[in-house]
Amino acid sequence: MNSNARTVGFQAGERNIFFHILTACNLSCRHCYINTGQHGTTTLARKTIEKWLELFADPGKKSNVIFLGGEPTMHPDLSHGIAKAKELGMAVTVDSNGYLFNDLLEKTSPDLLDYLSFSLDGPDALVNDPIRGEGVFDVCTTNMRKAVQMKYNVSVIYTVSNLNIDHLHRMIPLLAEIGVKRFFIQVIGLRGHSAQDSPGDQGWQVSPEQWLDIVPRVANSAAEAGIHVTFPKVFLEKDEAFECAGVVTENFFIFPNGRVYRCPLCEDHPIHALEIKDDALVHRAGLTEDNFFQLNIAEGCVMNKLLQPDTISYDKDGKPNHRISCCLLKQEILPV
Repeated sequence: MNSNARTVGFQAGERNIFFHILTACNLSCRHCYINTGQHGTTTLARKTIEKWLELFADPGKKSNVIFLGGEPTMHPDLSHGIAKAKELGMAVTVDSNGYLFNDLLEKTSPDLLDYLSFSLDGPDALVNDPIRGEGVFDVCTTNMRKAVQMKYNVSVIYTVSNLNIDHLHRMIPLLAEIGVKRFFIQVIGLRGHSAQDSPGDQGWQVSPEQWLDIVPRVANSAAEAGIHVTFPKVFLEKDEAFECAGVVTENFFIFPNGRVYRCPLCEDHPIHALEIKDDALVHRAGLTEDNFFQLNIAEGCVMNKLLQPDTISYDKDGKPNHRISCCLLKQEILPV
């Protein structure tokens, strides 16, 4: 089908800081990417959060910080971190499973928190809860409504897998009724739990045909309902140039053990390009993710080829049927 989506090109001078302030969580989602063997079990101290935010503050660049966990609202000093990030001139988002611990809505405000993003993987409990946990749908949607009533900008993240892609279209009336401003559709990553516990013959993944048939169509419908939709590019057009975010933009994925990755596909492996030592950001020597970003291959993303080769299929001549874009390249459709 025709899509109204436009590709959101990487912006020079923009930096996105994905800050995991802890790895603890009250849920055990089946597709969680947190790997405590690689990411640690530390809960960062308030002073450490302040110092690490300062490492990535740059008045000359537009900086977006996304607070993550585990479940970031379990951290008693999250509201302080939000205020500190805003003081440093950053746009601030919190990604939550919806439980909103430590009275977050009362301890911060819509003036400080630009977006409060809820993870929801189904339009009802029958779809969502087998993935995220019993009772999660009701708690999450109740708190979404409360946040909207308190004038927070609420967004929703829906992780598409073969468990829920057929229900994606049913999210639109739910989000419209609640008053959600933005809808992020993301593709399942084969990291953490989903790299080890992949259900069914096809596993977690959806086929290229499913993705291209369903996701752009649902995104168009969501935009027609007044919702701003963002989703991964995933597959490049025939003559579209490949760009790697590790080369052309600044994205940092910070974990509480001090590891700082540039590419999220690498997070199950100790090949991080940067690390924080004694509250200083340092480049690591040796073979790291940075060494791979410059490579050009027919399949598109070299990290996808190295770490998730099962996502690529080939024709009878050995040529890839699709080129995979950088996982950080997005498409969006603005509300009609």
